[in-house]
Formats: sequence, C-alpha cells, structure tokens
Amino acid sequence: MKITEVETYILKSKLDRPFAYSQGWVQGRSTVLVRIATDEGFEGWGETFSVGLQPPEIAAATINSALKPLIMGKDPRNTEVLWHDMYVRTRDYGRKGVVLGAISAVDIALWDICGKAAGLPLWQLLGGAFRERVQCYATGFFRTEGRGQADAMASEAVRHSEAGFSLMKVKLGFGVDDDVKVMSAIRQAVGERSKFMIDVNHGYGANDAIRLGRALADYDLLWMEEPVIPEDYVAYRRVRDALDIPIAGGEAEFSLFGFRDLIASQSIDIAQPDICLAGGVTALRHINVLAMAGGVQVNPHVWGTAVGQYASLHMIASTPVTHYALYANQPLFEYDTSSHPFRTALVENPLEHQQGWLTLPQEPGLGFTIDRAFLKENAMTDSIH
Repeated sequence: MKITEVETYILKSKLDRPFAYSQGWVQGRSTVLVRIATDEGFEGWGETFSVGLQPPEIAAATINSALKPLIMGKDPRNTEVLWHDMYVRTRDYGRKGVVLGAISAVDIALWDICGKAAGLPLWQLLGGAFRERVQCYATGFFRTEGRGQADAMASEAVRHSEAGFSLMKVKLGFGVDDDVKVMSAIRQAVGERSKFMIDVNHGYGANDAIRLGRALADYDLLWMEEPVIPEDYVAYRRVRDALDIPIAGGEAEFSLFGFRDLIASQSIDIAQPDICLAGGVTALRHINVLAMAGGVQVNPHVWGTAVGQYASLHMIASTPVTHYALYANQPLFEYDTSSHPFRTALVENPLEHQQGWLTLPQEPGLGFTIDRAFLKENAMTDSIH
C-alpha cells in the first residue's frame, strides 16, 4: 500500500458572540484537516487546530511543504517509521508548536488508514480498550462579558447538570476574588451532586495560584489546570508543593521530550497531552508510557472538531490507569461545550454523550464519516492541495 494523495483543508468561522478566557477573547474558531489517500482505496483524516492567535495557514503550509514530500509513496501502515522521519527531518524547525501540530494531523490520518485497512477500530488496533465507555466532563464557563458573571456561570452549571454531566471544568484566572465568587455561586447552584476541576489557563503567577488553591481548599477539586505559565517548571513545583489539589498541565507541551521534562521535574500530578498538538497517536502512546513510569495520571486535553474528538476517544479508551486499584481513577474525556460553528457539522455521525458518557466507536479506523458536502462548501477555496 502506498500514499498517493495528501490534501489539507482550512476551516474558519467567526463567533456570533466572542468569549473570553484568562488569556484574551476568542473571536472565531478554526482548524486544519488533512486527508491522506492510498493506492488501495483507503483514506484517513487527521486534524490540528489553531491555538490562541495562531493562524491555521501555518500548519497547512507545514503539511504541504515539509511533511507531504516525506510521506508520499510510502506505506501508511509504517506509522512509527513515518512519525520518526517527520520528527527528525523537521527538527531544525523547533520542537514545540505548529510543526508538532502538523505532524499530529498527519499521524492521526495514518492511523485512521491503518484501522480501515485492518477492518478494526483504532482502540482495538492500539491493543484493546481498558473501558467500554468513557466518562466526560463538561468544559465551558467562558465569559461573554468578562468579570462579574458569577450568576451566569451558576446557570451554566445547572444546564450541564441537567444534561447529565456530574463533572465540570470551570475556566478561572479572572482575578482570585472573582474566581472565588464564581465557584461559590456554582456550588450553591448545583450543590454536592457535581465535582469540579478548575482551569486557570496559566493566568497567574505562583503566589496567586497558591492563593486561589487555598481559597478553594474545601471544594474537593479533582485538579487545578495550568496554574502558571507552561514553561516555568519551578513555579509549577511551588504550586504543587503548597497545595493538596492535584496539579494538571501539558496541553501546551509537545512530544516525548517535552513531557519527559515536565514529569521529571515533578511539576504535575496529571498529564494532559492533546492528540492534535503533541504529536498524534504515535506520540501519545510514548507519552502515556512515560507518564505511567513517572507515576503521573493521563487525562488528555481535547479541543477542536469531531475529528480530534474521535481520535481522543480511541486513545483514552486504550490508556491504562497509572495507579491501578479496584476503584481507580479512570481517564476522562473533555467534552467541549463552548461555541463552535462546525465542530459537529464536519461529520455525519458526531459523538453524542449519554448522561455524560461516551461509548466507543465500533467502525474501522476512527469511525466517523466526513460530510463532504459541508467540507466542500465551507473549506477555504485556496486551502486544498
């Protein structure tokens, strides 16, 4: 089997109502899809998405100019070989950010082909599923006005609870006092029937992160995510040493080496690689083993569209628990509830939770069917190569 086609698709859409997190205002959503076809009729799809203000055109250009020449004519089933070739041949481009995201998209598409060619869902190709269904937590609680929205956040928590979510991740980092007001209003609205994580999106220094954690000490939080900037392992360690709350991080980290340093520094309790950013399926397999050896749990970050969601679900299903016990904490699926104009419209069979749980796809490969009519109508006309 040989790769015969590599195409990229850029999708962008402005939000009717922008929303804010600790780092700024999100005005729109965008993503880069890659389609890889073979001489035997199999095709695979992968995704990488824009982070912050990063334009998606950069990742698409990386795929078309740097990665496509490396994989054309090769056997897509040689995932490890192709991943290493892409990784080492782009080393001088830098080992964090857009290039690893581009590699992620290609790698996901290659694994999609492998599953389809074998007639197996990806989770089975990866060695089987440790769990037949995966619990989700609702990610949301973005601000539409900024500070002073405690009542609105409480109302959102009620909606998530009524939809079946018992786990919710709340976006904080808008000032410690405002954060505490938000959490107080949320807990008052939904009571003890829900558990929470908080996500600061590296909006604080160590002192304020510690202050926030201590103010919320009696909330029994499942974790505090990105309390400080991702590159400051010293600050991470200060926060972790000062608090009893598990510390999570890694959505802004990349590849095996990035997570090696993050874990070795004893900065985190929970690693959060994103399959669409950190290097794809191949890289996450390496990172998962590294995390287990370092005594760190894995709860992947999930963002983007249905393509990335499907890939993440397969990976989570095949990820073992780090600390085995009869009632061990299982890896969770981040279910993004924020505004996204084309997250589910891209596929004919989007993932839909049932009372906060997802069941595993049984179809070969990733398991979704791309809505080609939607893609043709909405992809940027100059993005297809």
